[in-house]
Amino acid sequence: MARRIDVTGTGGVRLAAWEFGDPPKTDPAGSAGSDPARDVPDGSPGVLLLHGLMGRASHWASTARWLSGRYRAVALDQRGHGRSDKPPQGSFTRDAYVDDAEAALEQLGLAPVVLIGHAMGALTAWQLAAKRPDLVRGLIICDMRASALGAASQREWDQWFKSWPLPFATLADVRKWFGEDDPWVERPNPARGEFYAEVMAESPDGWRPVFDPEQMLRSRETWVYDAHWEELAQVRCPALVVRGLDGELGRAEAQEMVRVLPRGQYAEVADAGHLVHYDQPEAWRAAIEPFLDSLGTG
Repeated sequence: MARRIDVTGTGGVRLAAWEFGDPPKTDPAGSAGSDPARDVPDGSPGVLLLHGLMGRASHWASTARWLSGRYRAVALDQRGHGRSDKPPQGSFTRDAYVDDAEAALEQLGLAPVVLIGHAMGALTAWQLAAKRPDLVRGLIICDMRASALGAASQREWDQWFKSWPLPFATLADVRKWFGEDDPWVERPNPARGEFYAEVMAESPDGWRPVFDPEQMLRSRETWVYDAHWEELAQVRCPALVVRGLDGELGRAEAQEMVRVLPRGQYAEVADAGHLVHYDQPEAWRAAIEPFLDSLGTG
């Protein structure tokens, strides 16, 4: 089952948080209107899962269900994504994303938490861990670079968004384009097609993304021009850097990130691209489980 909990981000932005398992609750009704802090199972440590750019909380459903046997695992639709607010004139800065995650942790009563982030969500996670070490007891960084990507990267993304053949007539067309026909796809990747099918919604003229591509570019431009090594060096808790063997984070950079992290560890997943947790869910779980075990339960 999926249980939605509304939380309030910085500037009053309404955010949707989700539990995908069915852990025992102190409130048997488990109603969305209850106080989320009172719903924490006794003794269960918290996990907050943060998706990447264009993602949504449901991309973590498999991981969250697996975690829910021993943690209170919550995935957050970040501002501009999923079922959370997408204010046309809203702030999409780094600070806004980090402050949202901080607010969600405090309202959900999850701290001290294990933060698990993919791509942009991983950057948010380590920036929050650096800012509020009192809230974070462990960190998992999934396929996110610490180096600056630069102006050429932003231009490529702008052009890529413009290449999408919107609207898609059917979800099958979405799966085929993102899994096979997208010029960024080197070889057929059904998991990638499914990933993008999850972020589409039916409109009167066909299927379109649930996010605004312009907002995604605004979000991205707040971090692609800068390197983020300094924040990594400020993370005090144990941290695991995970990369897909064919992902966007190269091995040399990943290992340098581990070196910069005061308590860094390294893992990689074979036969996985950028969408590590989505491409290879079983191998992803095997990669992070020893790290989670090392953190204990408190």
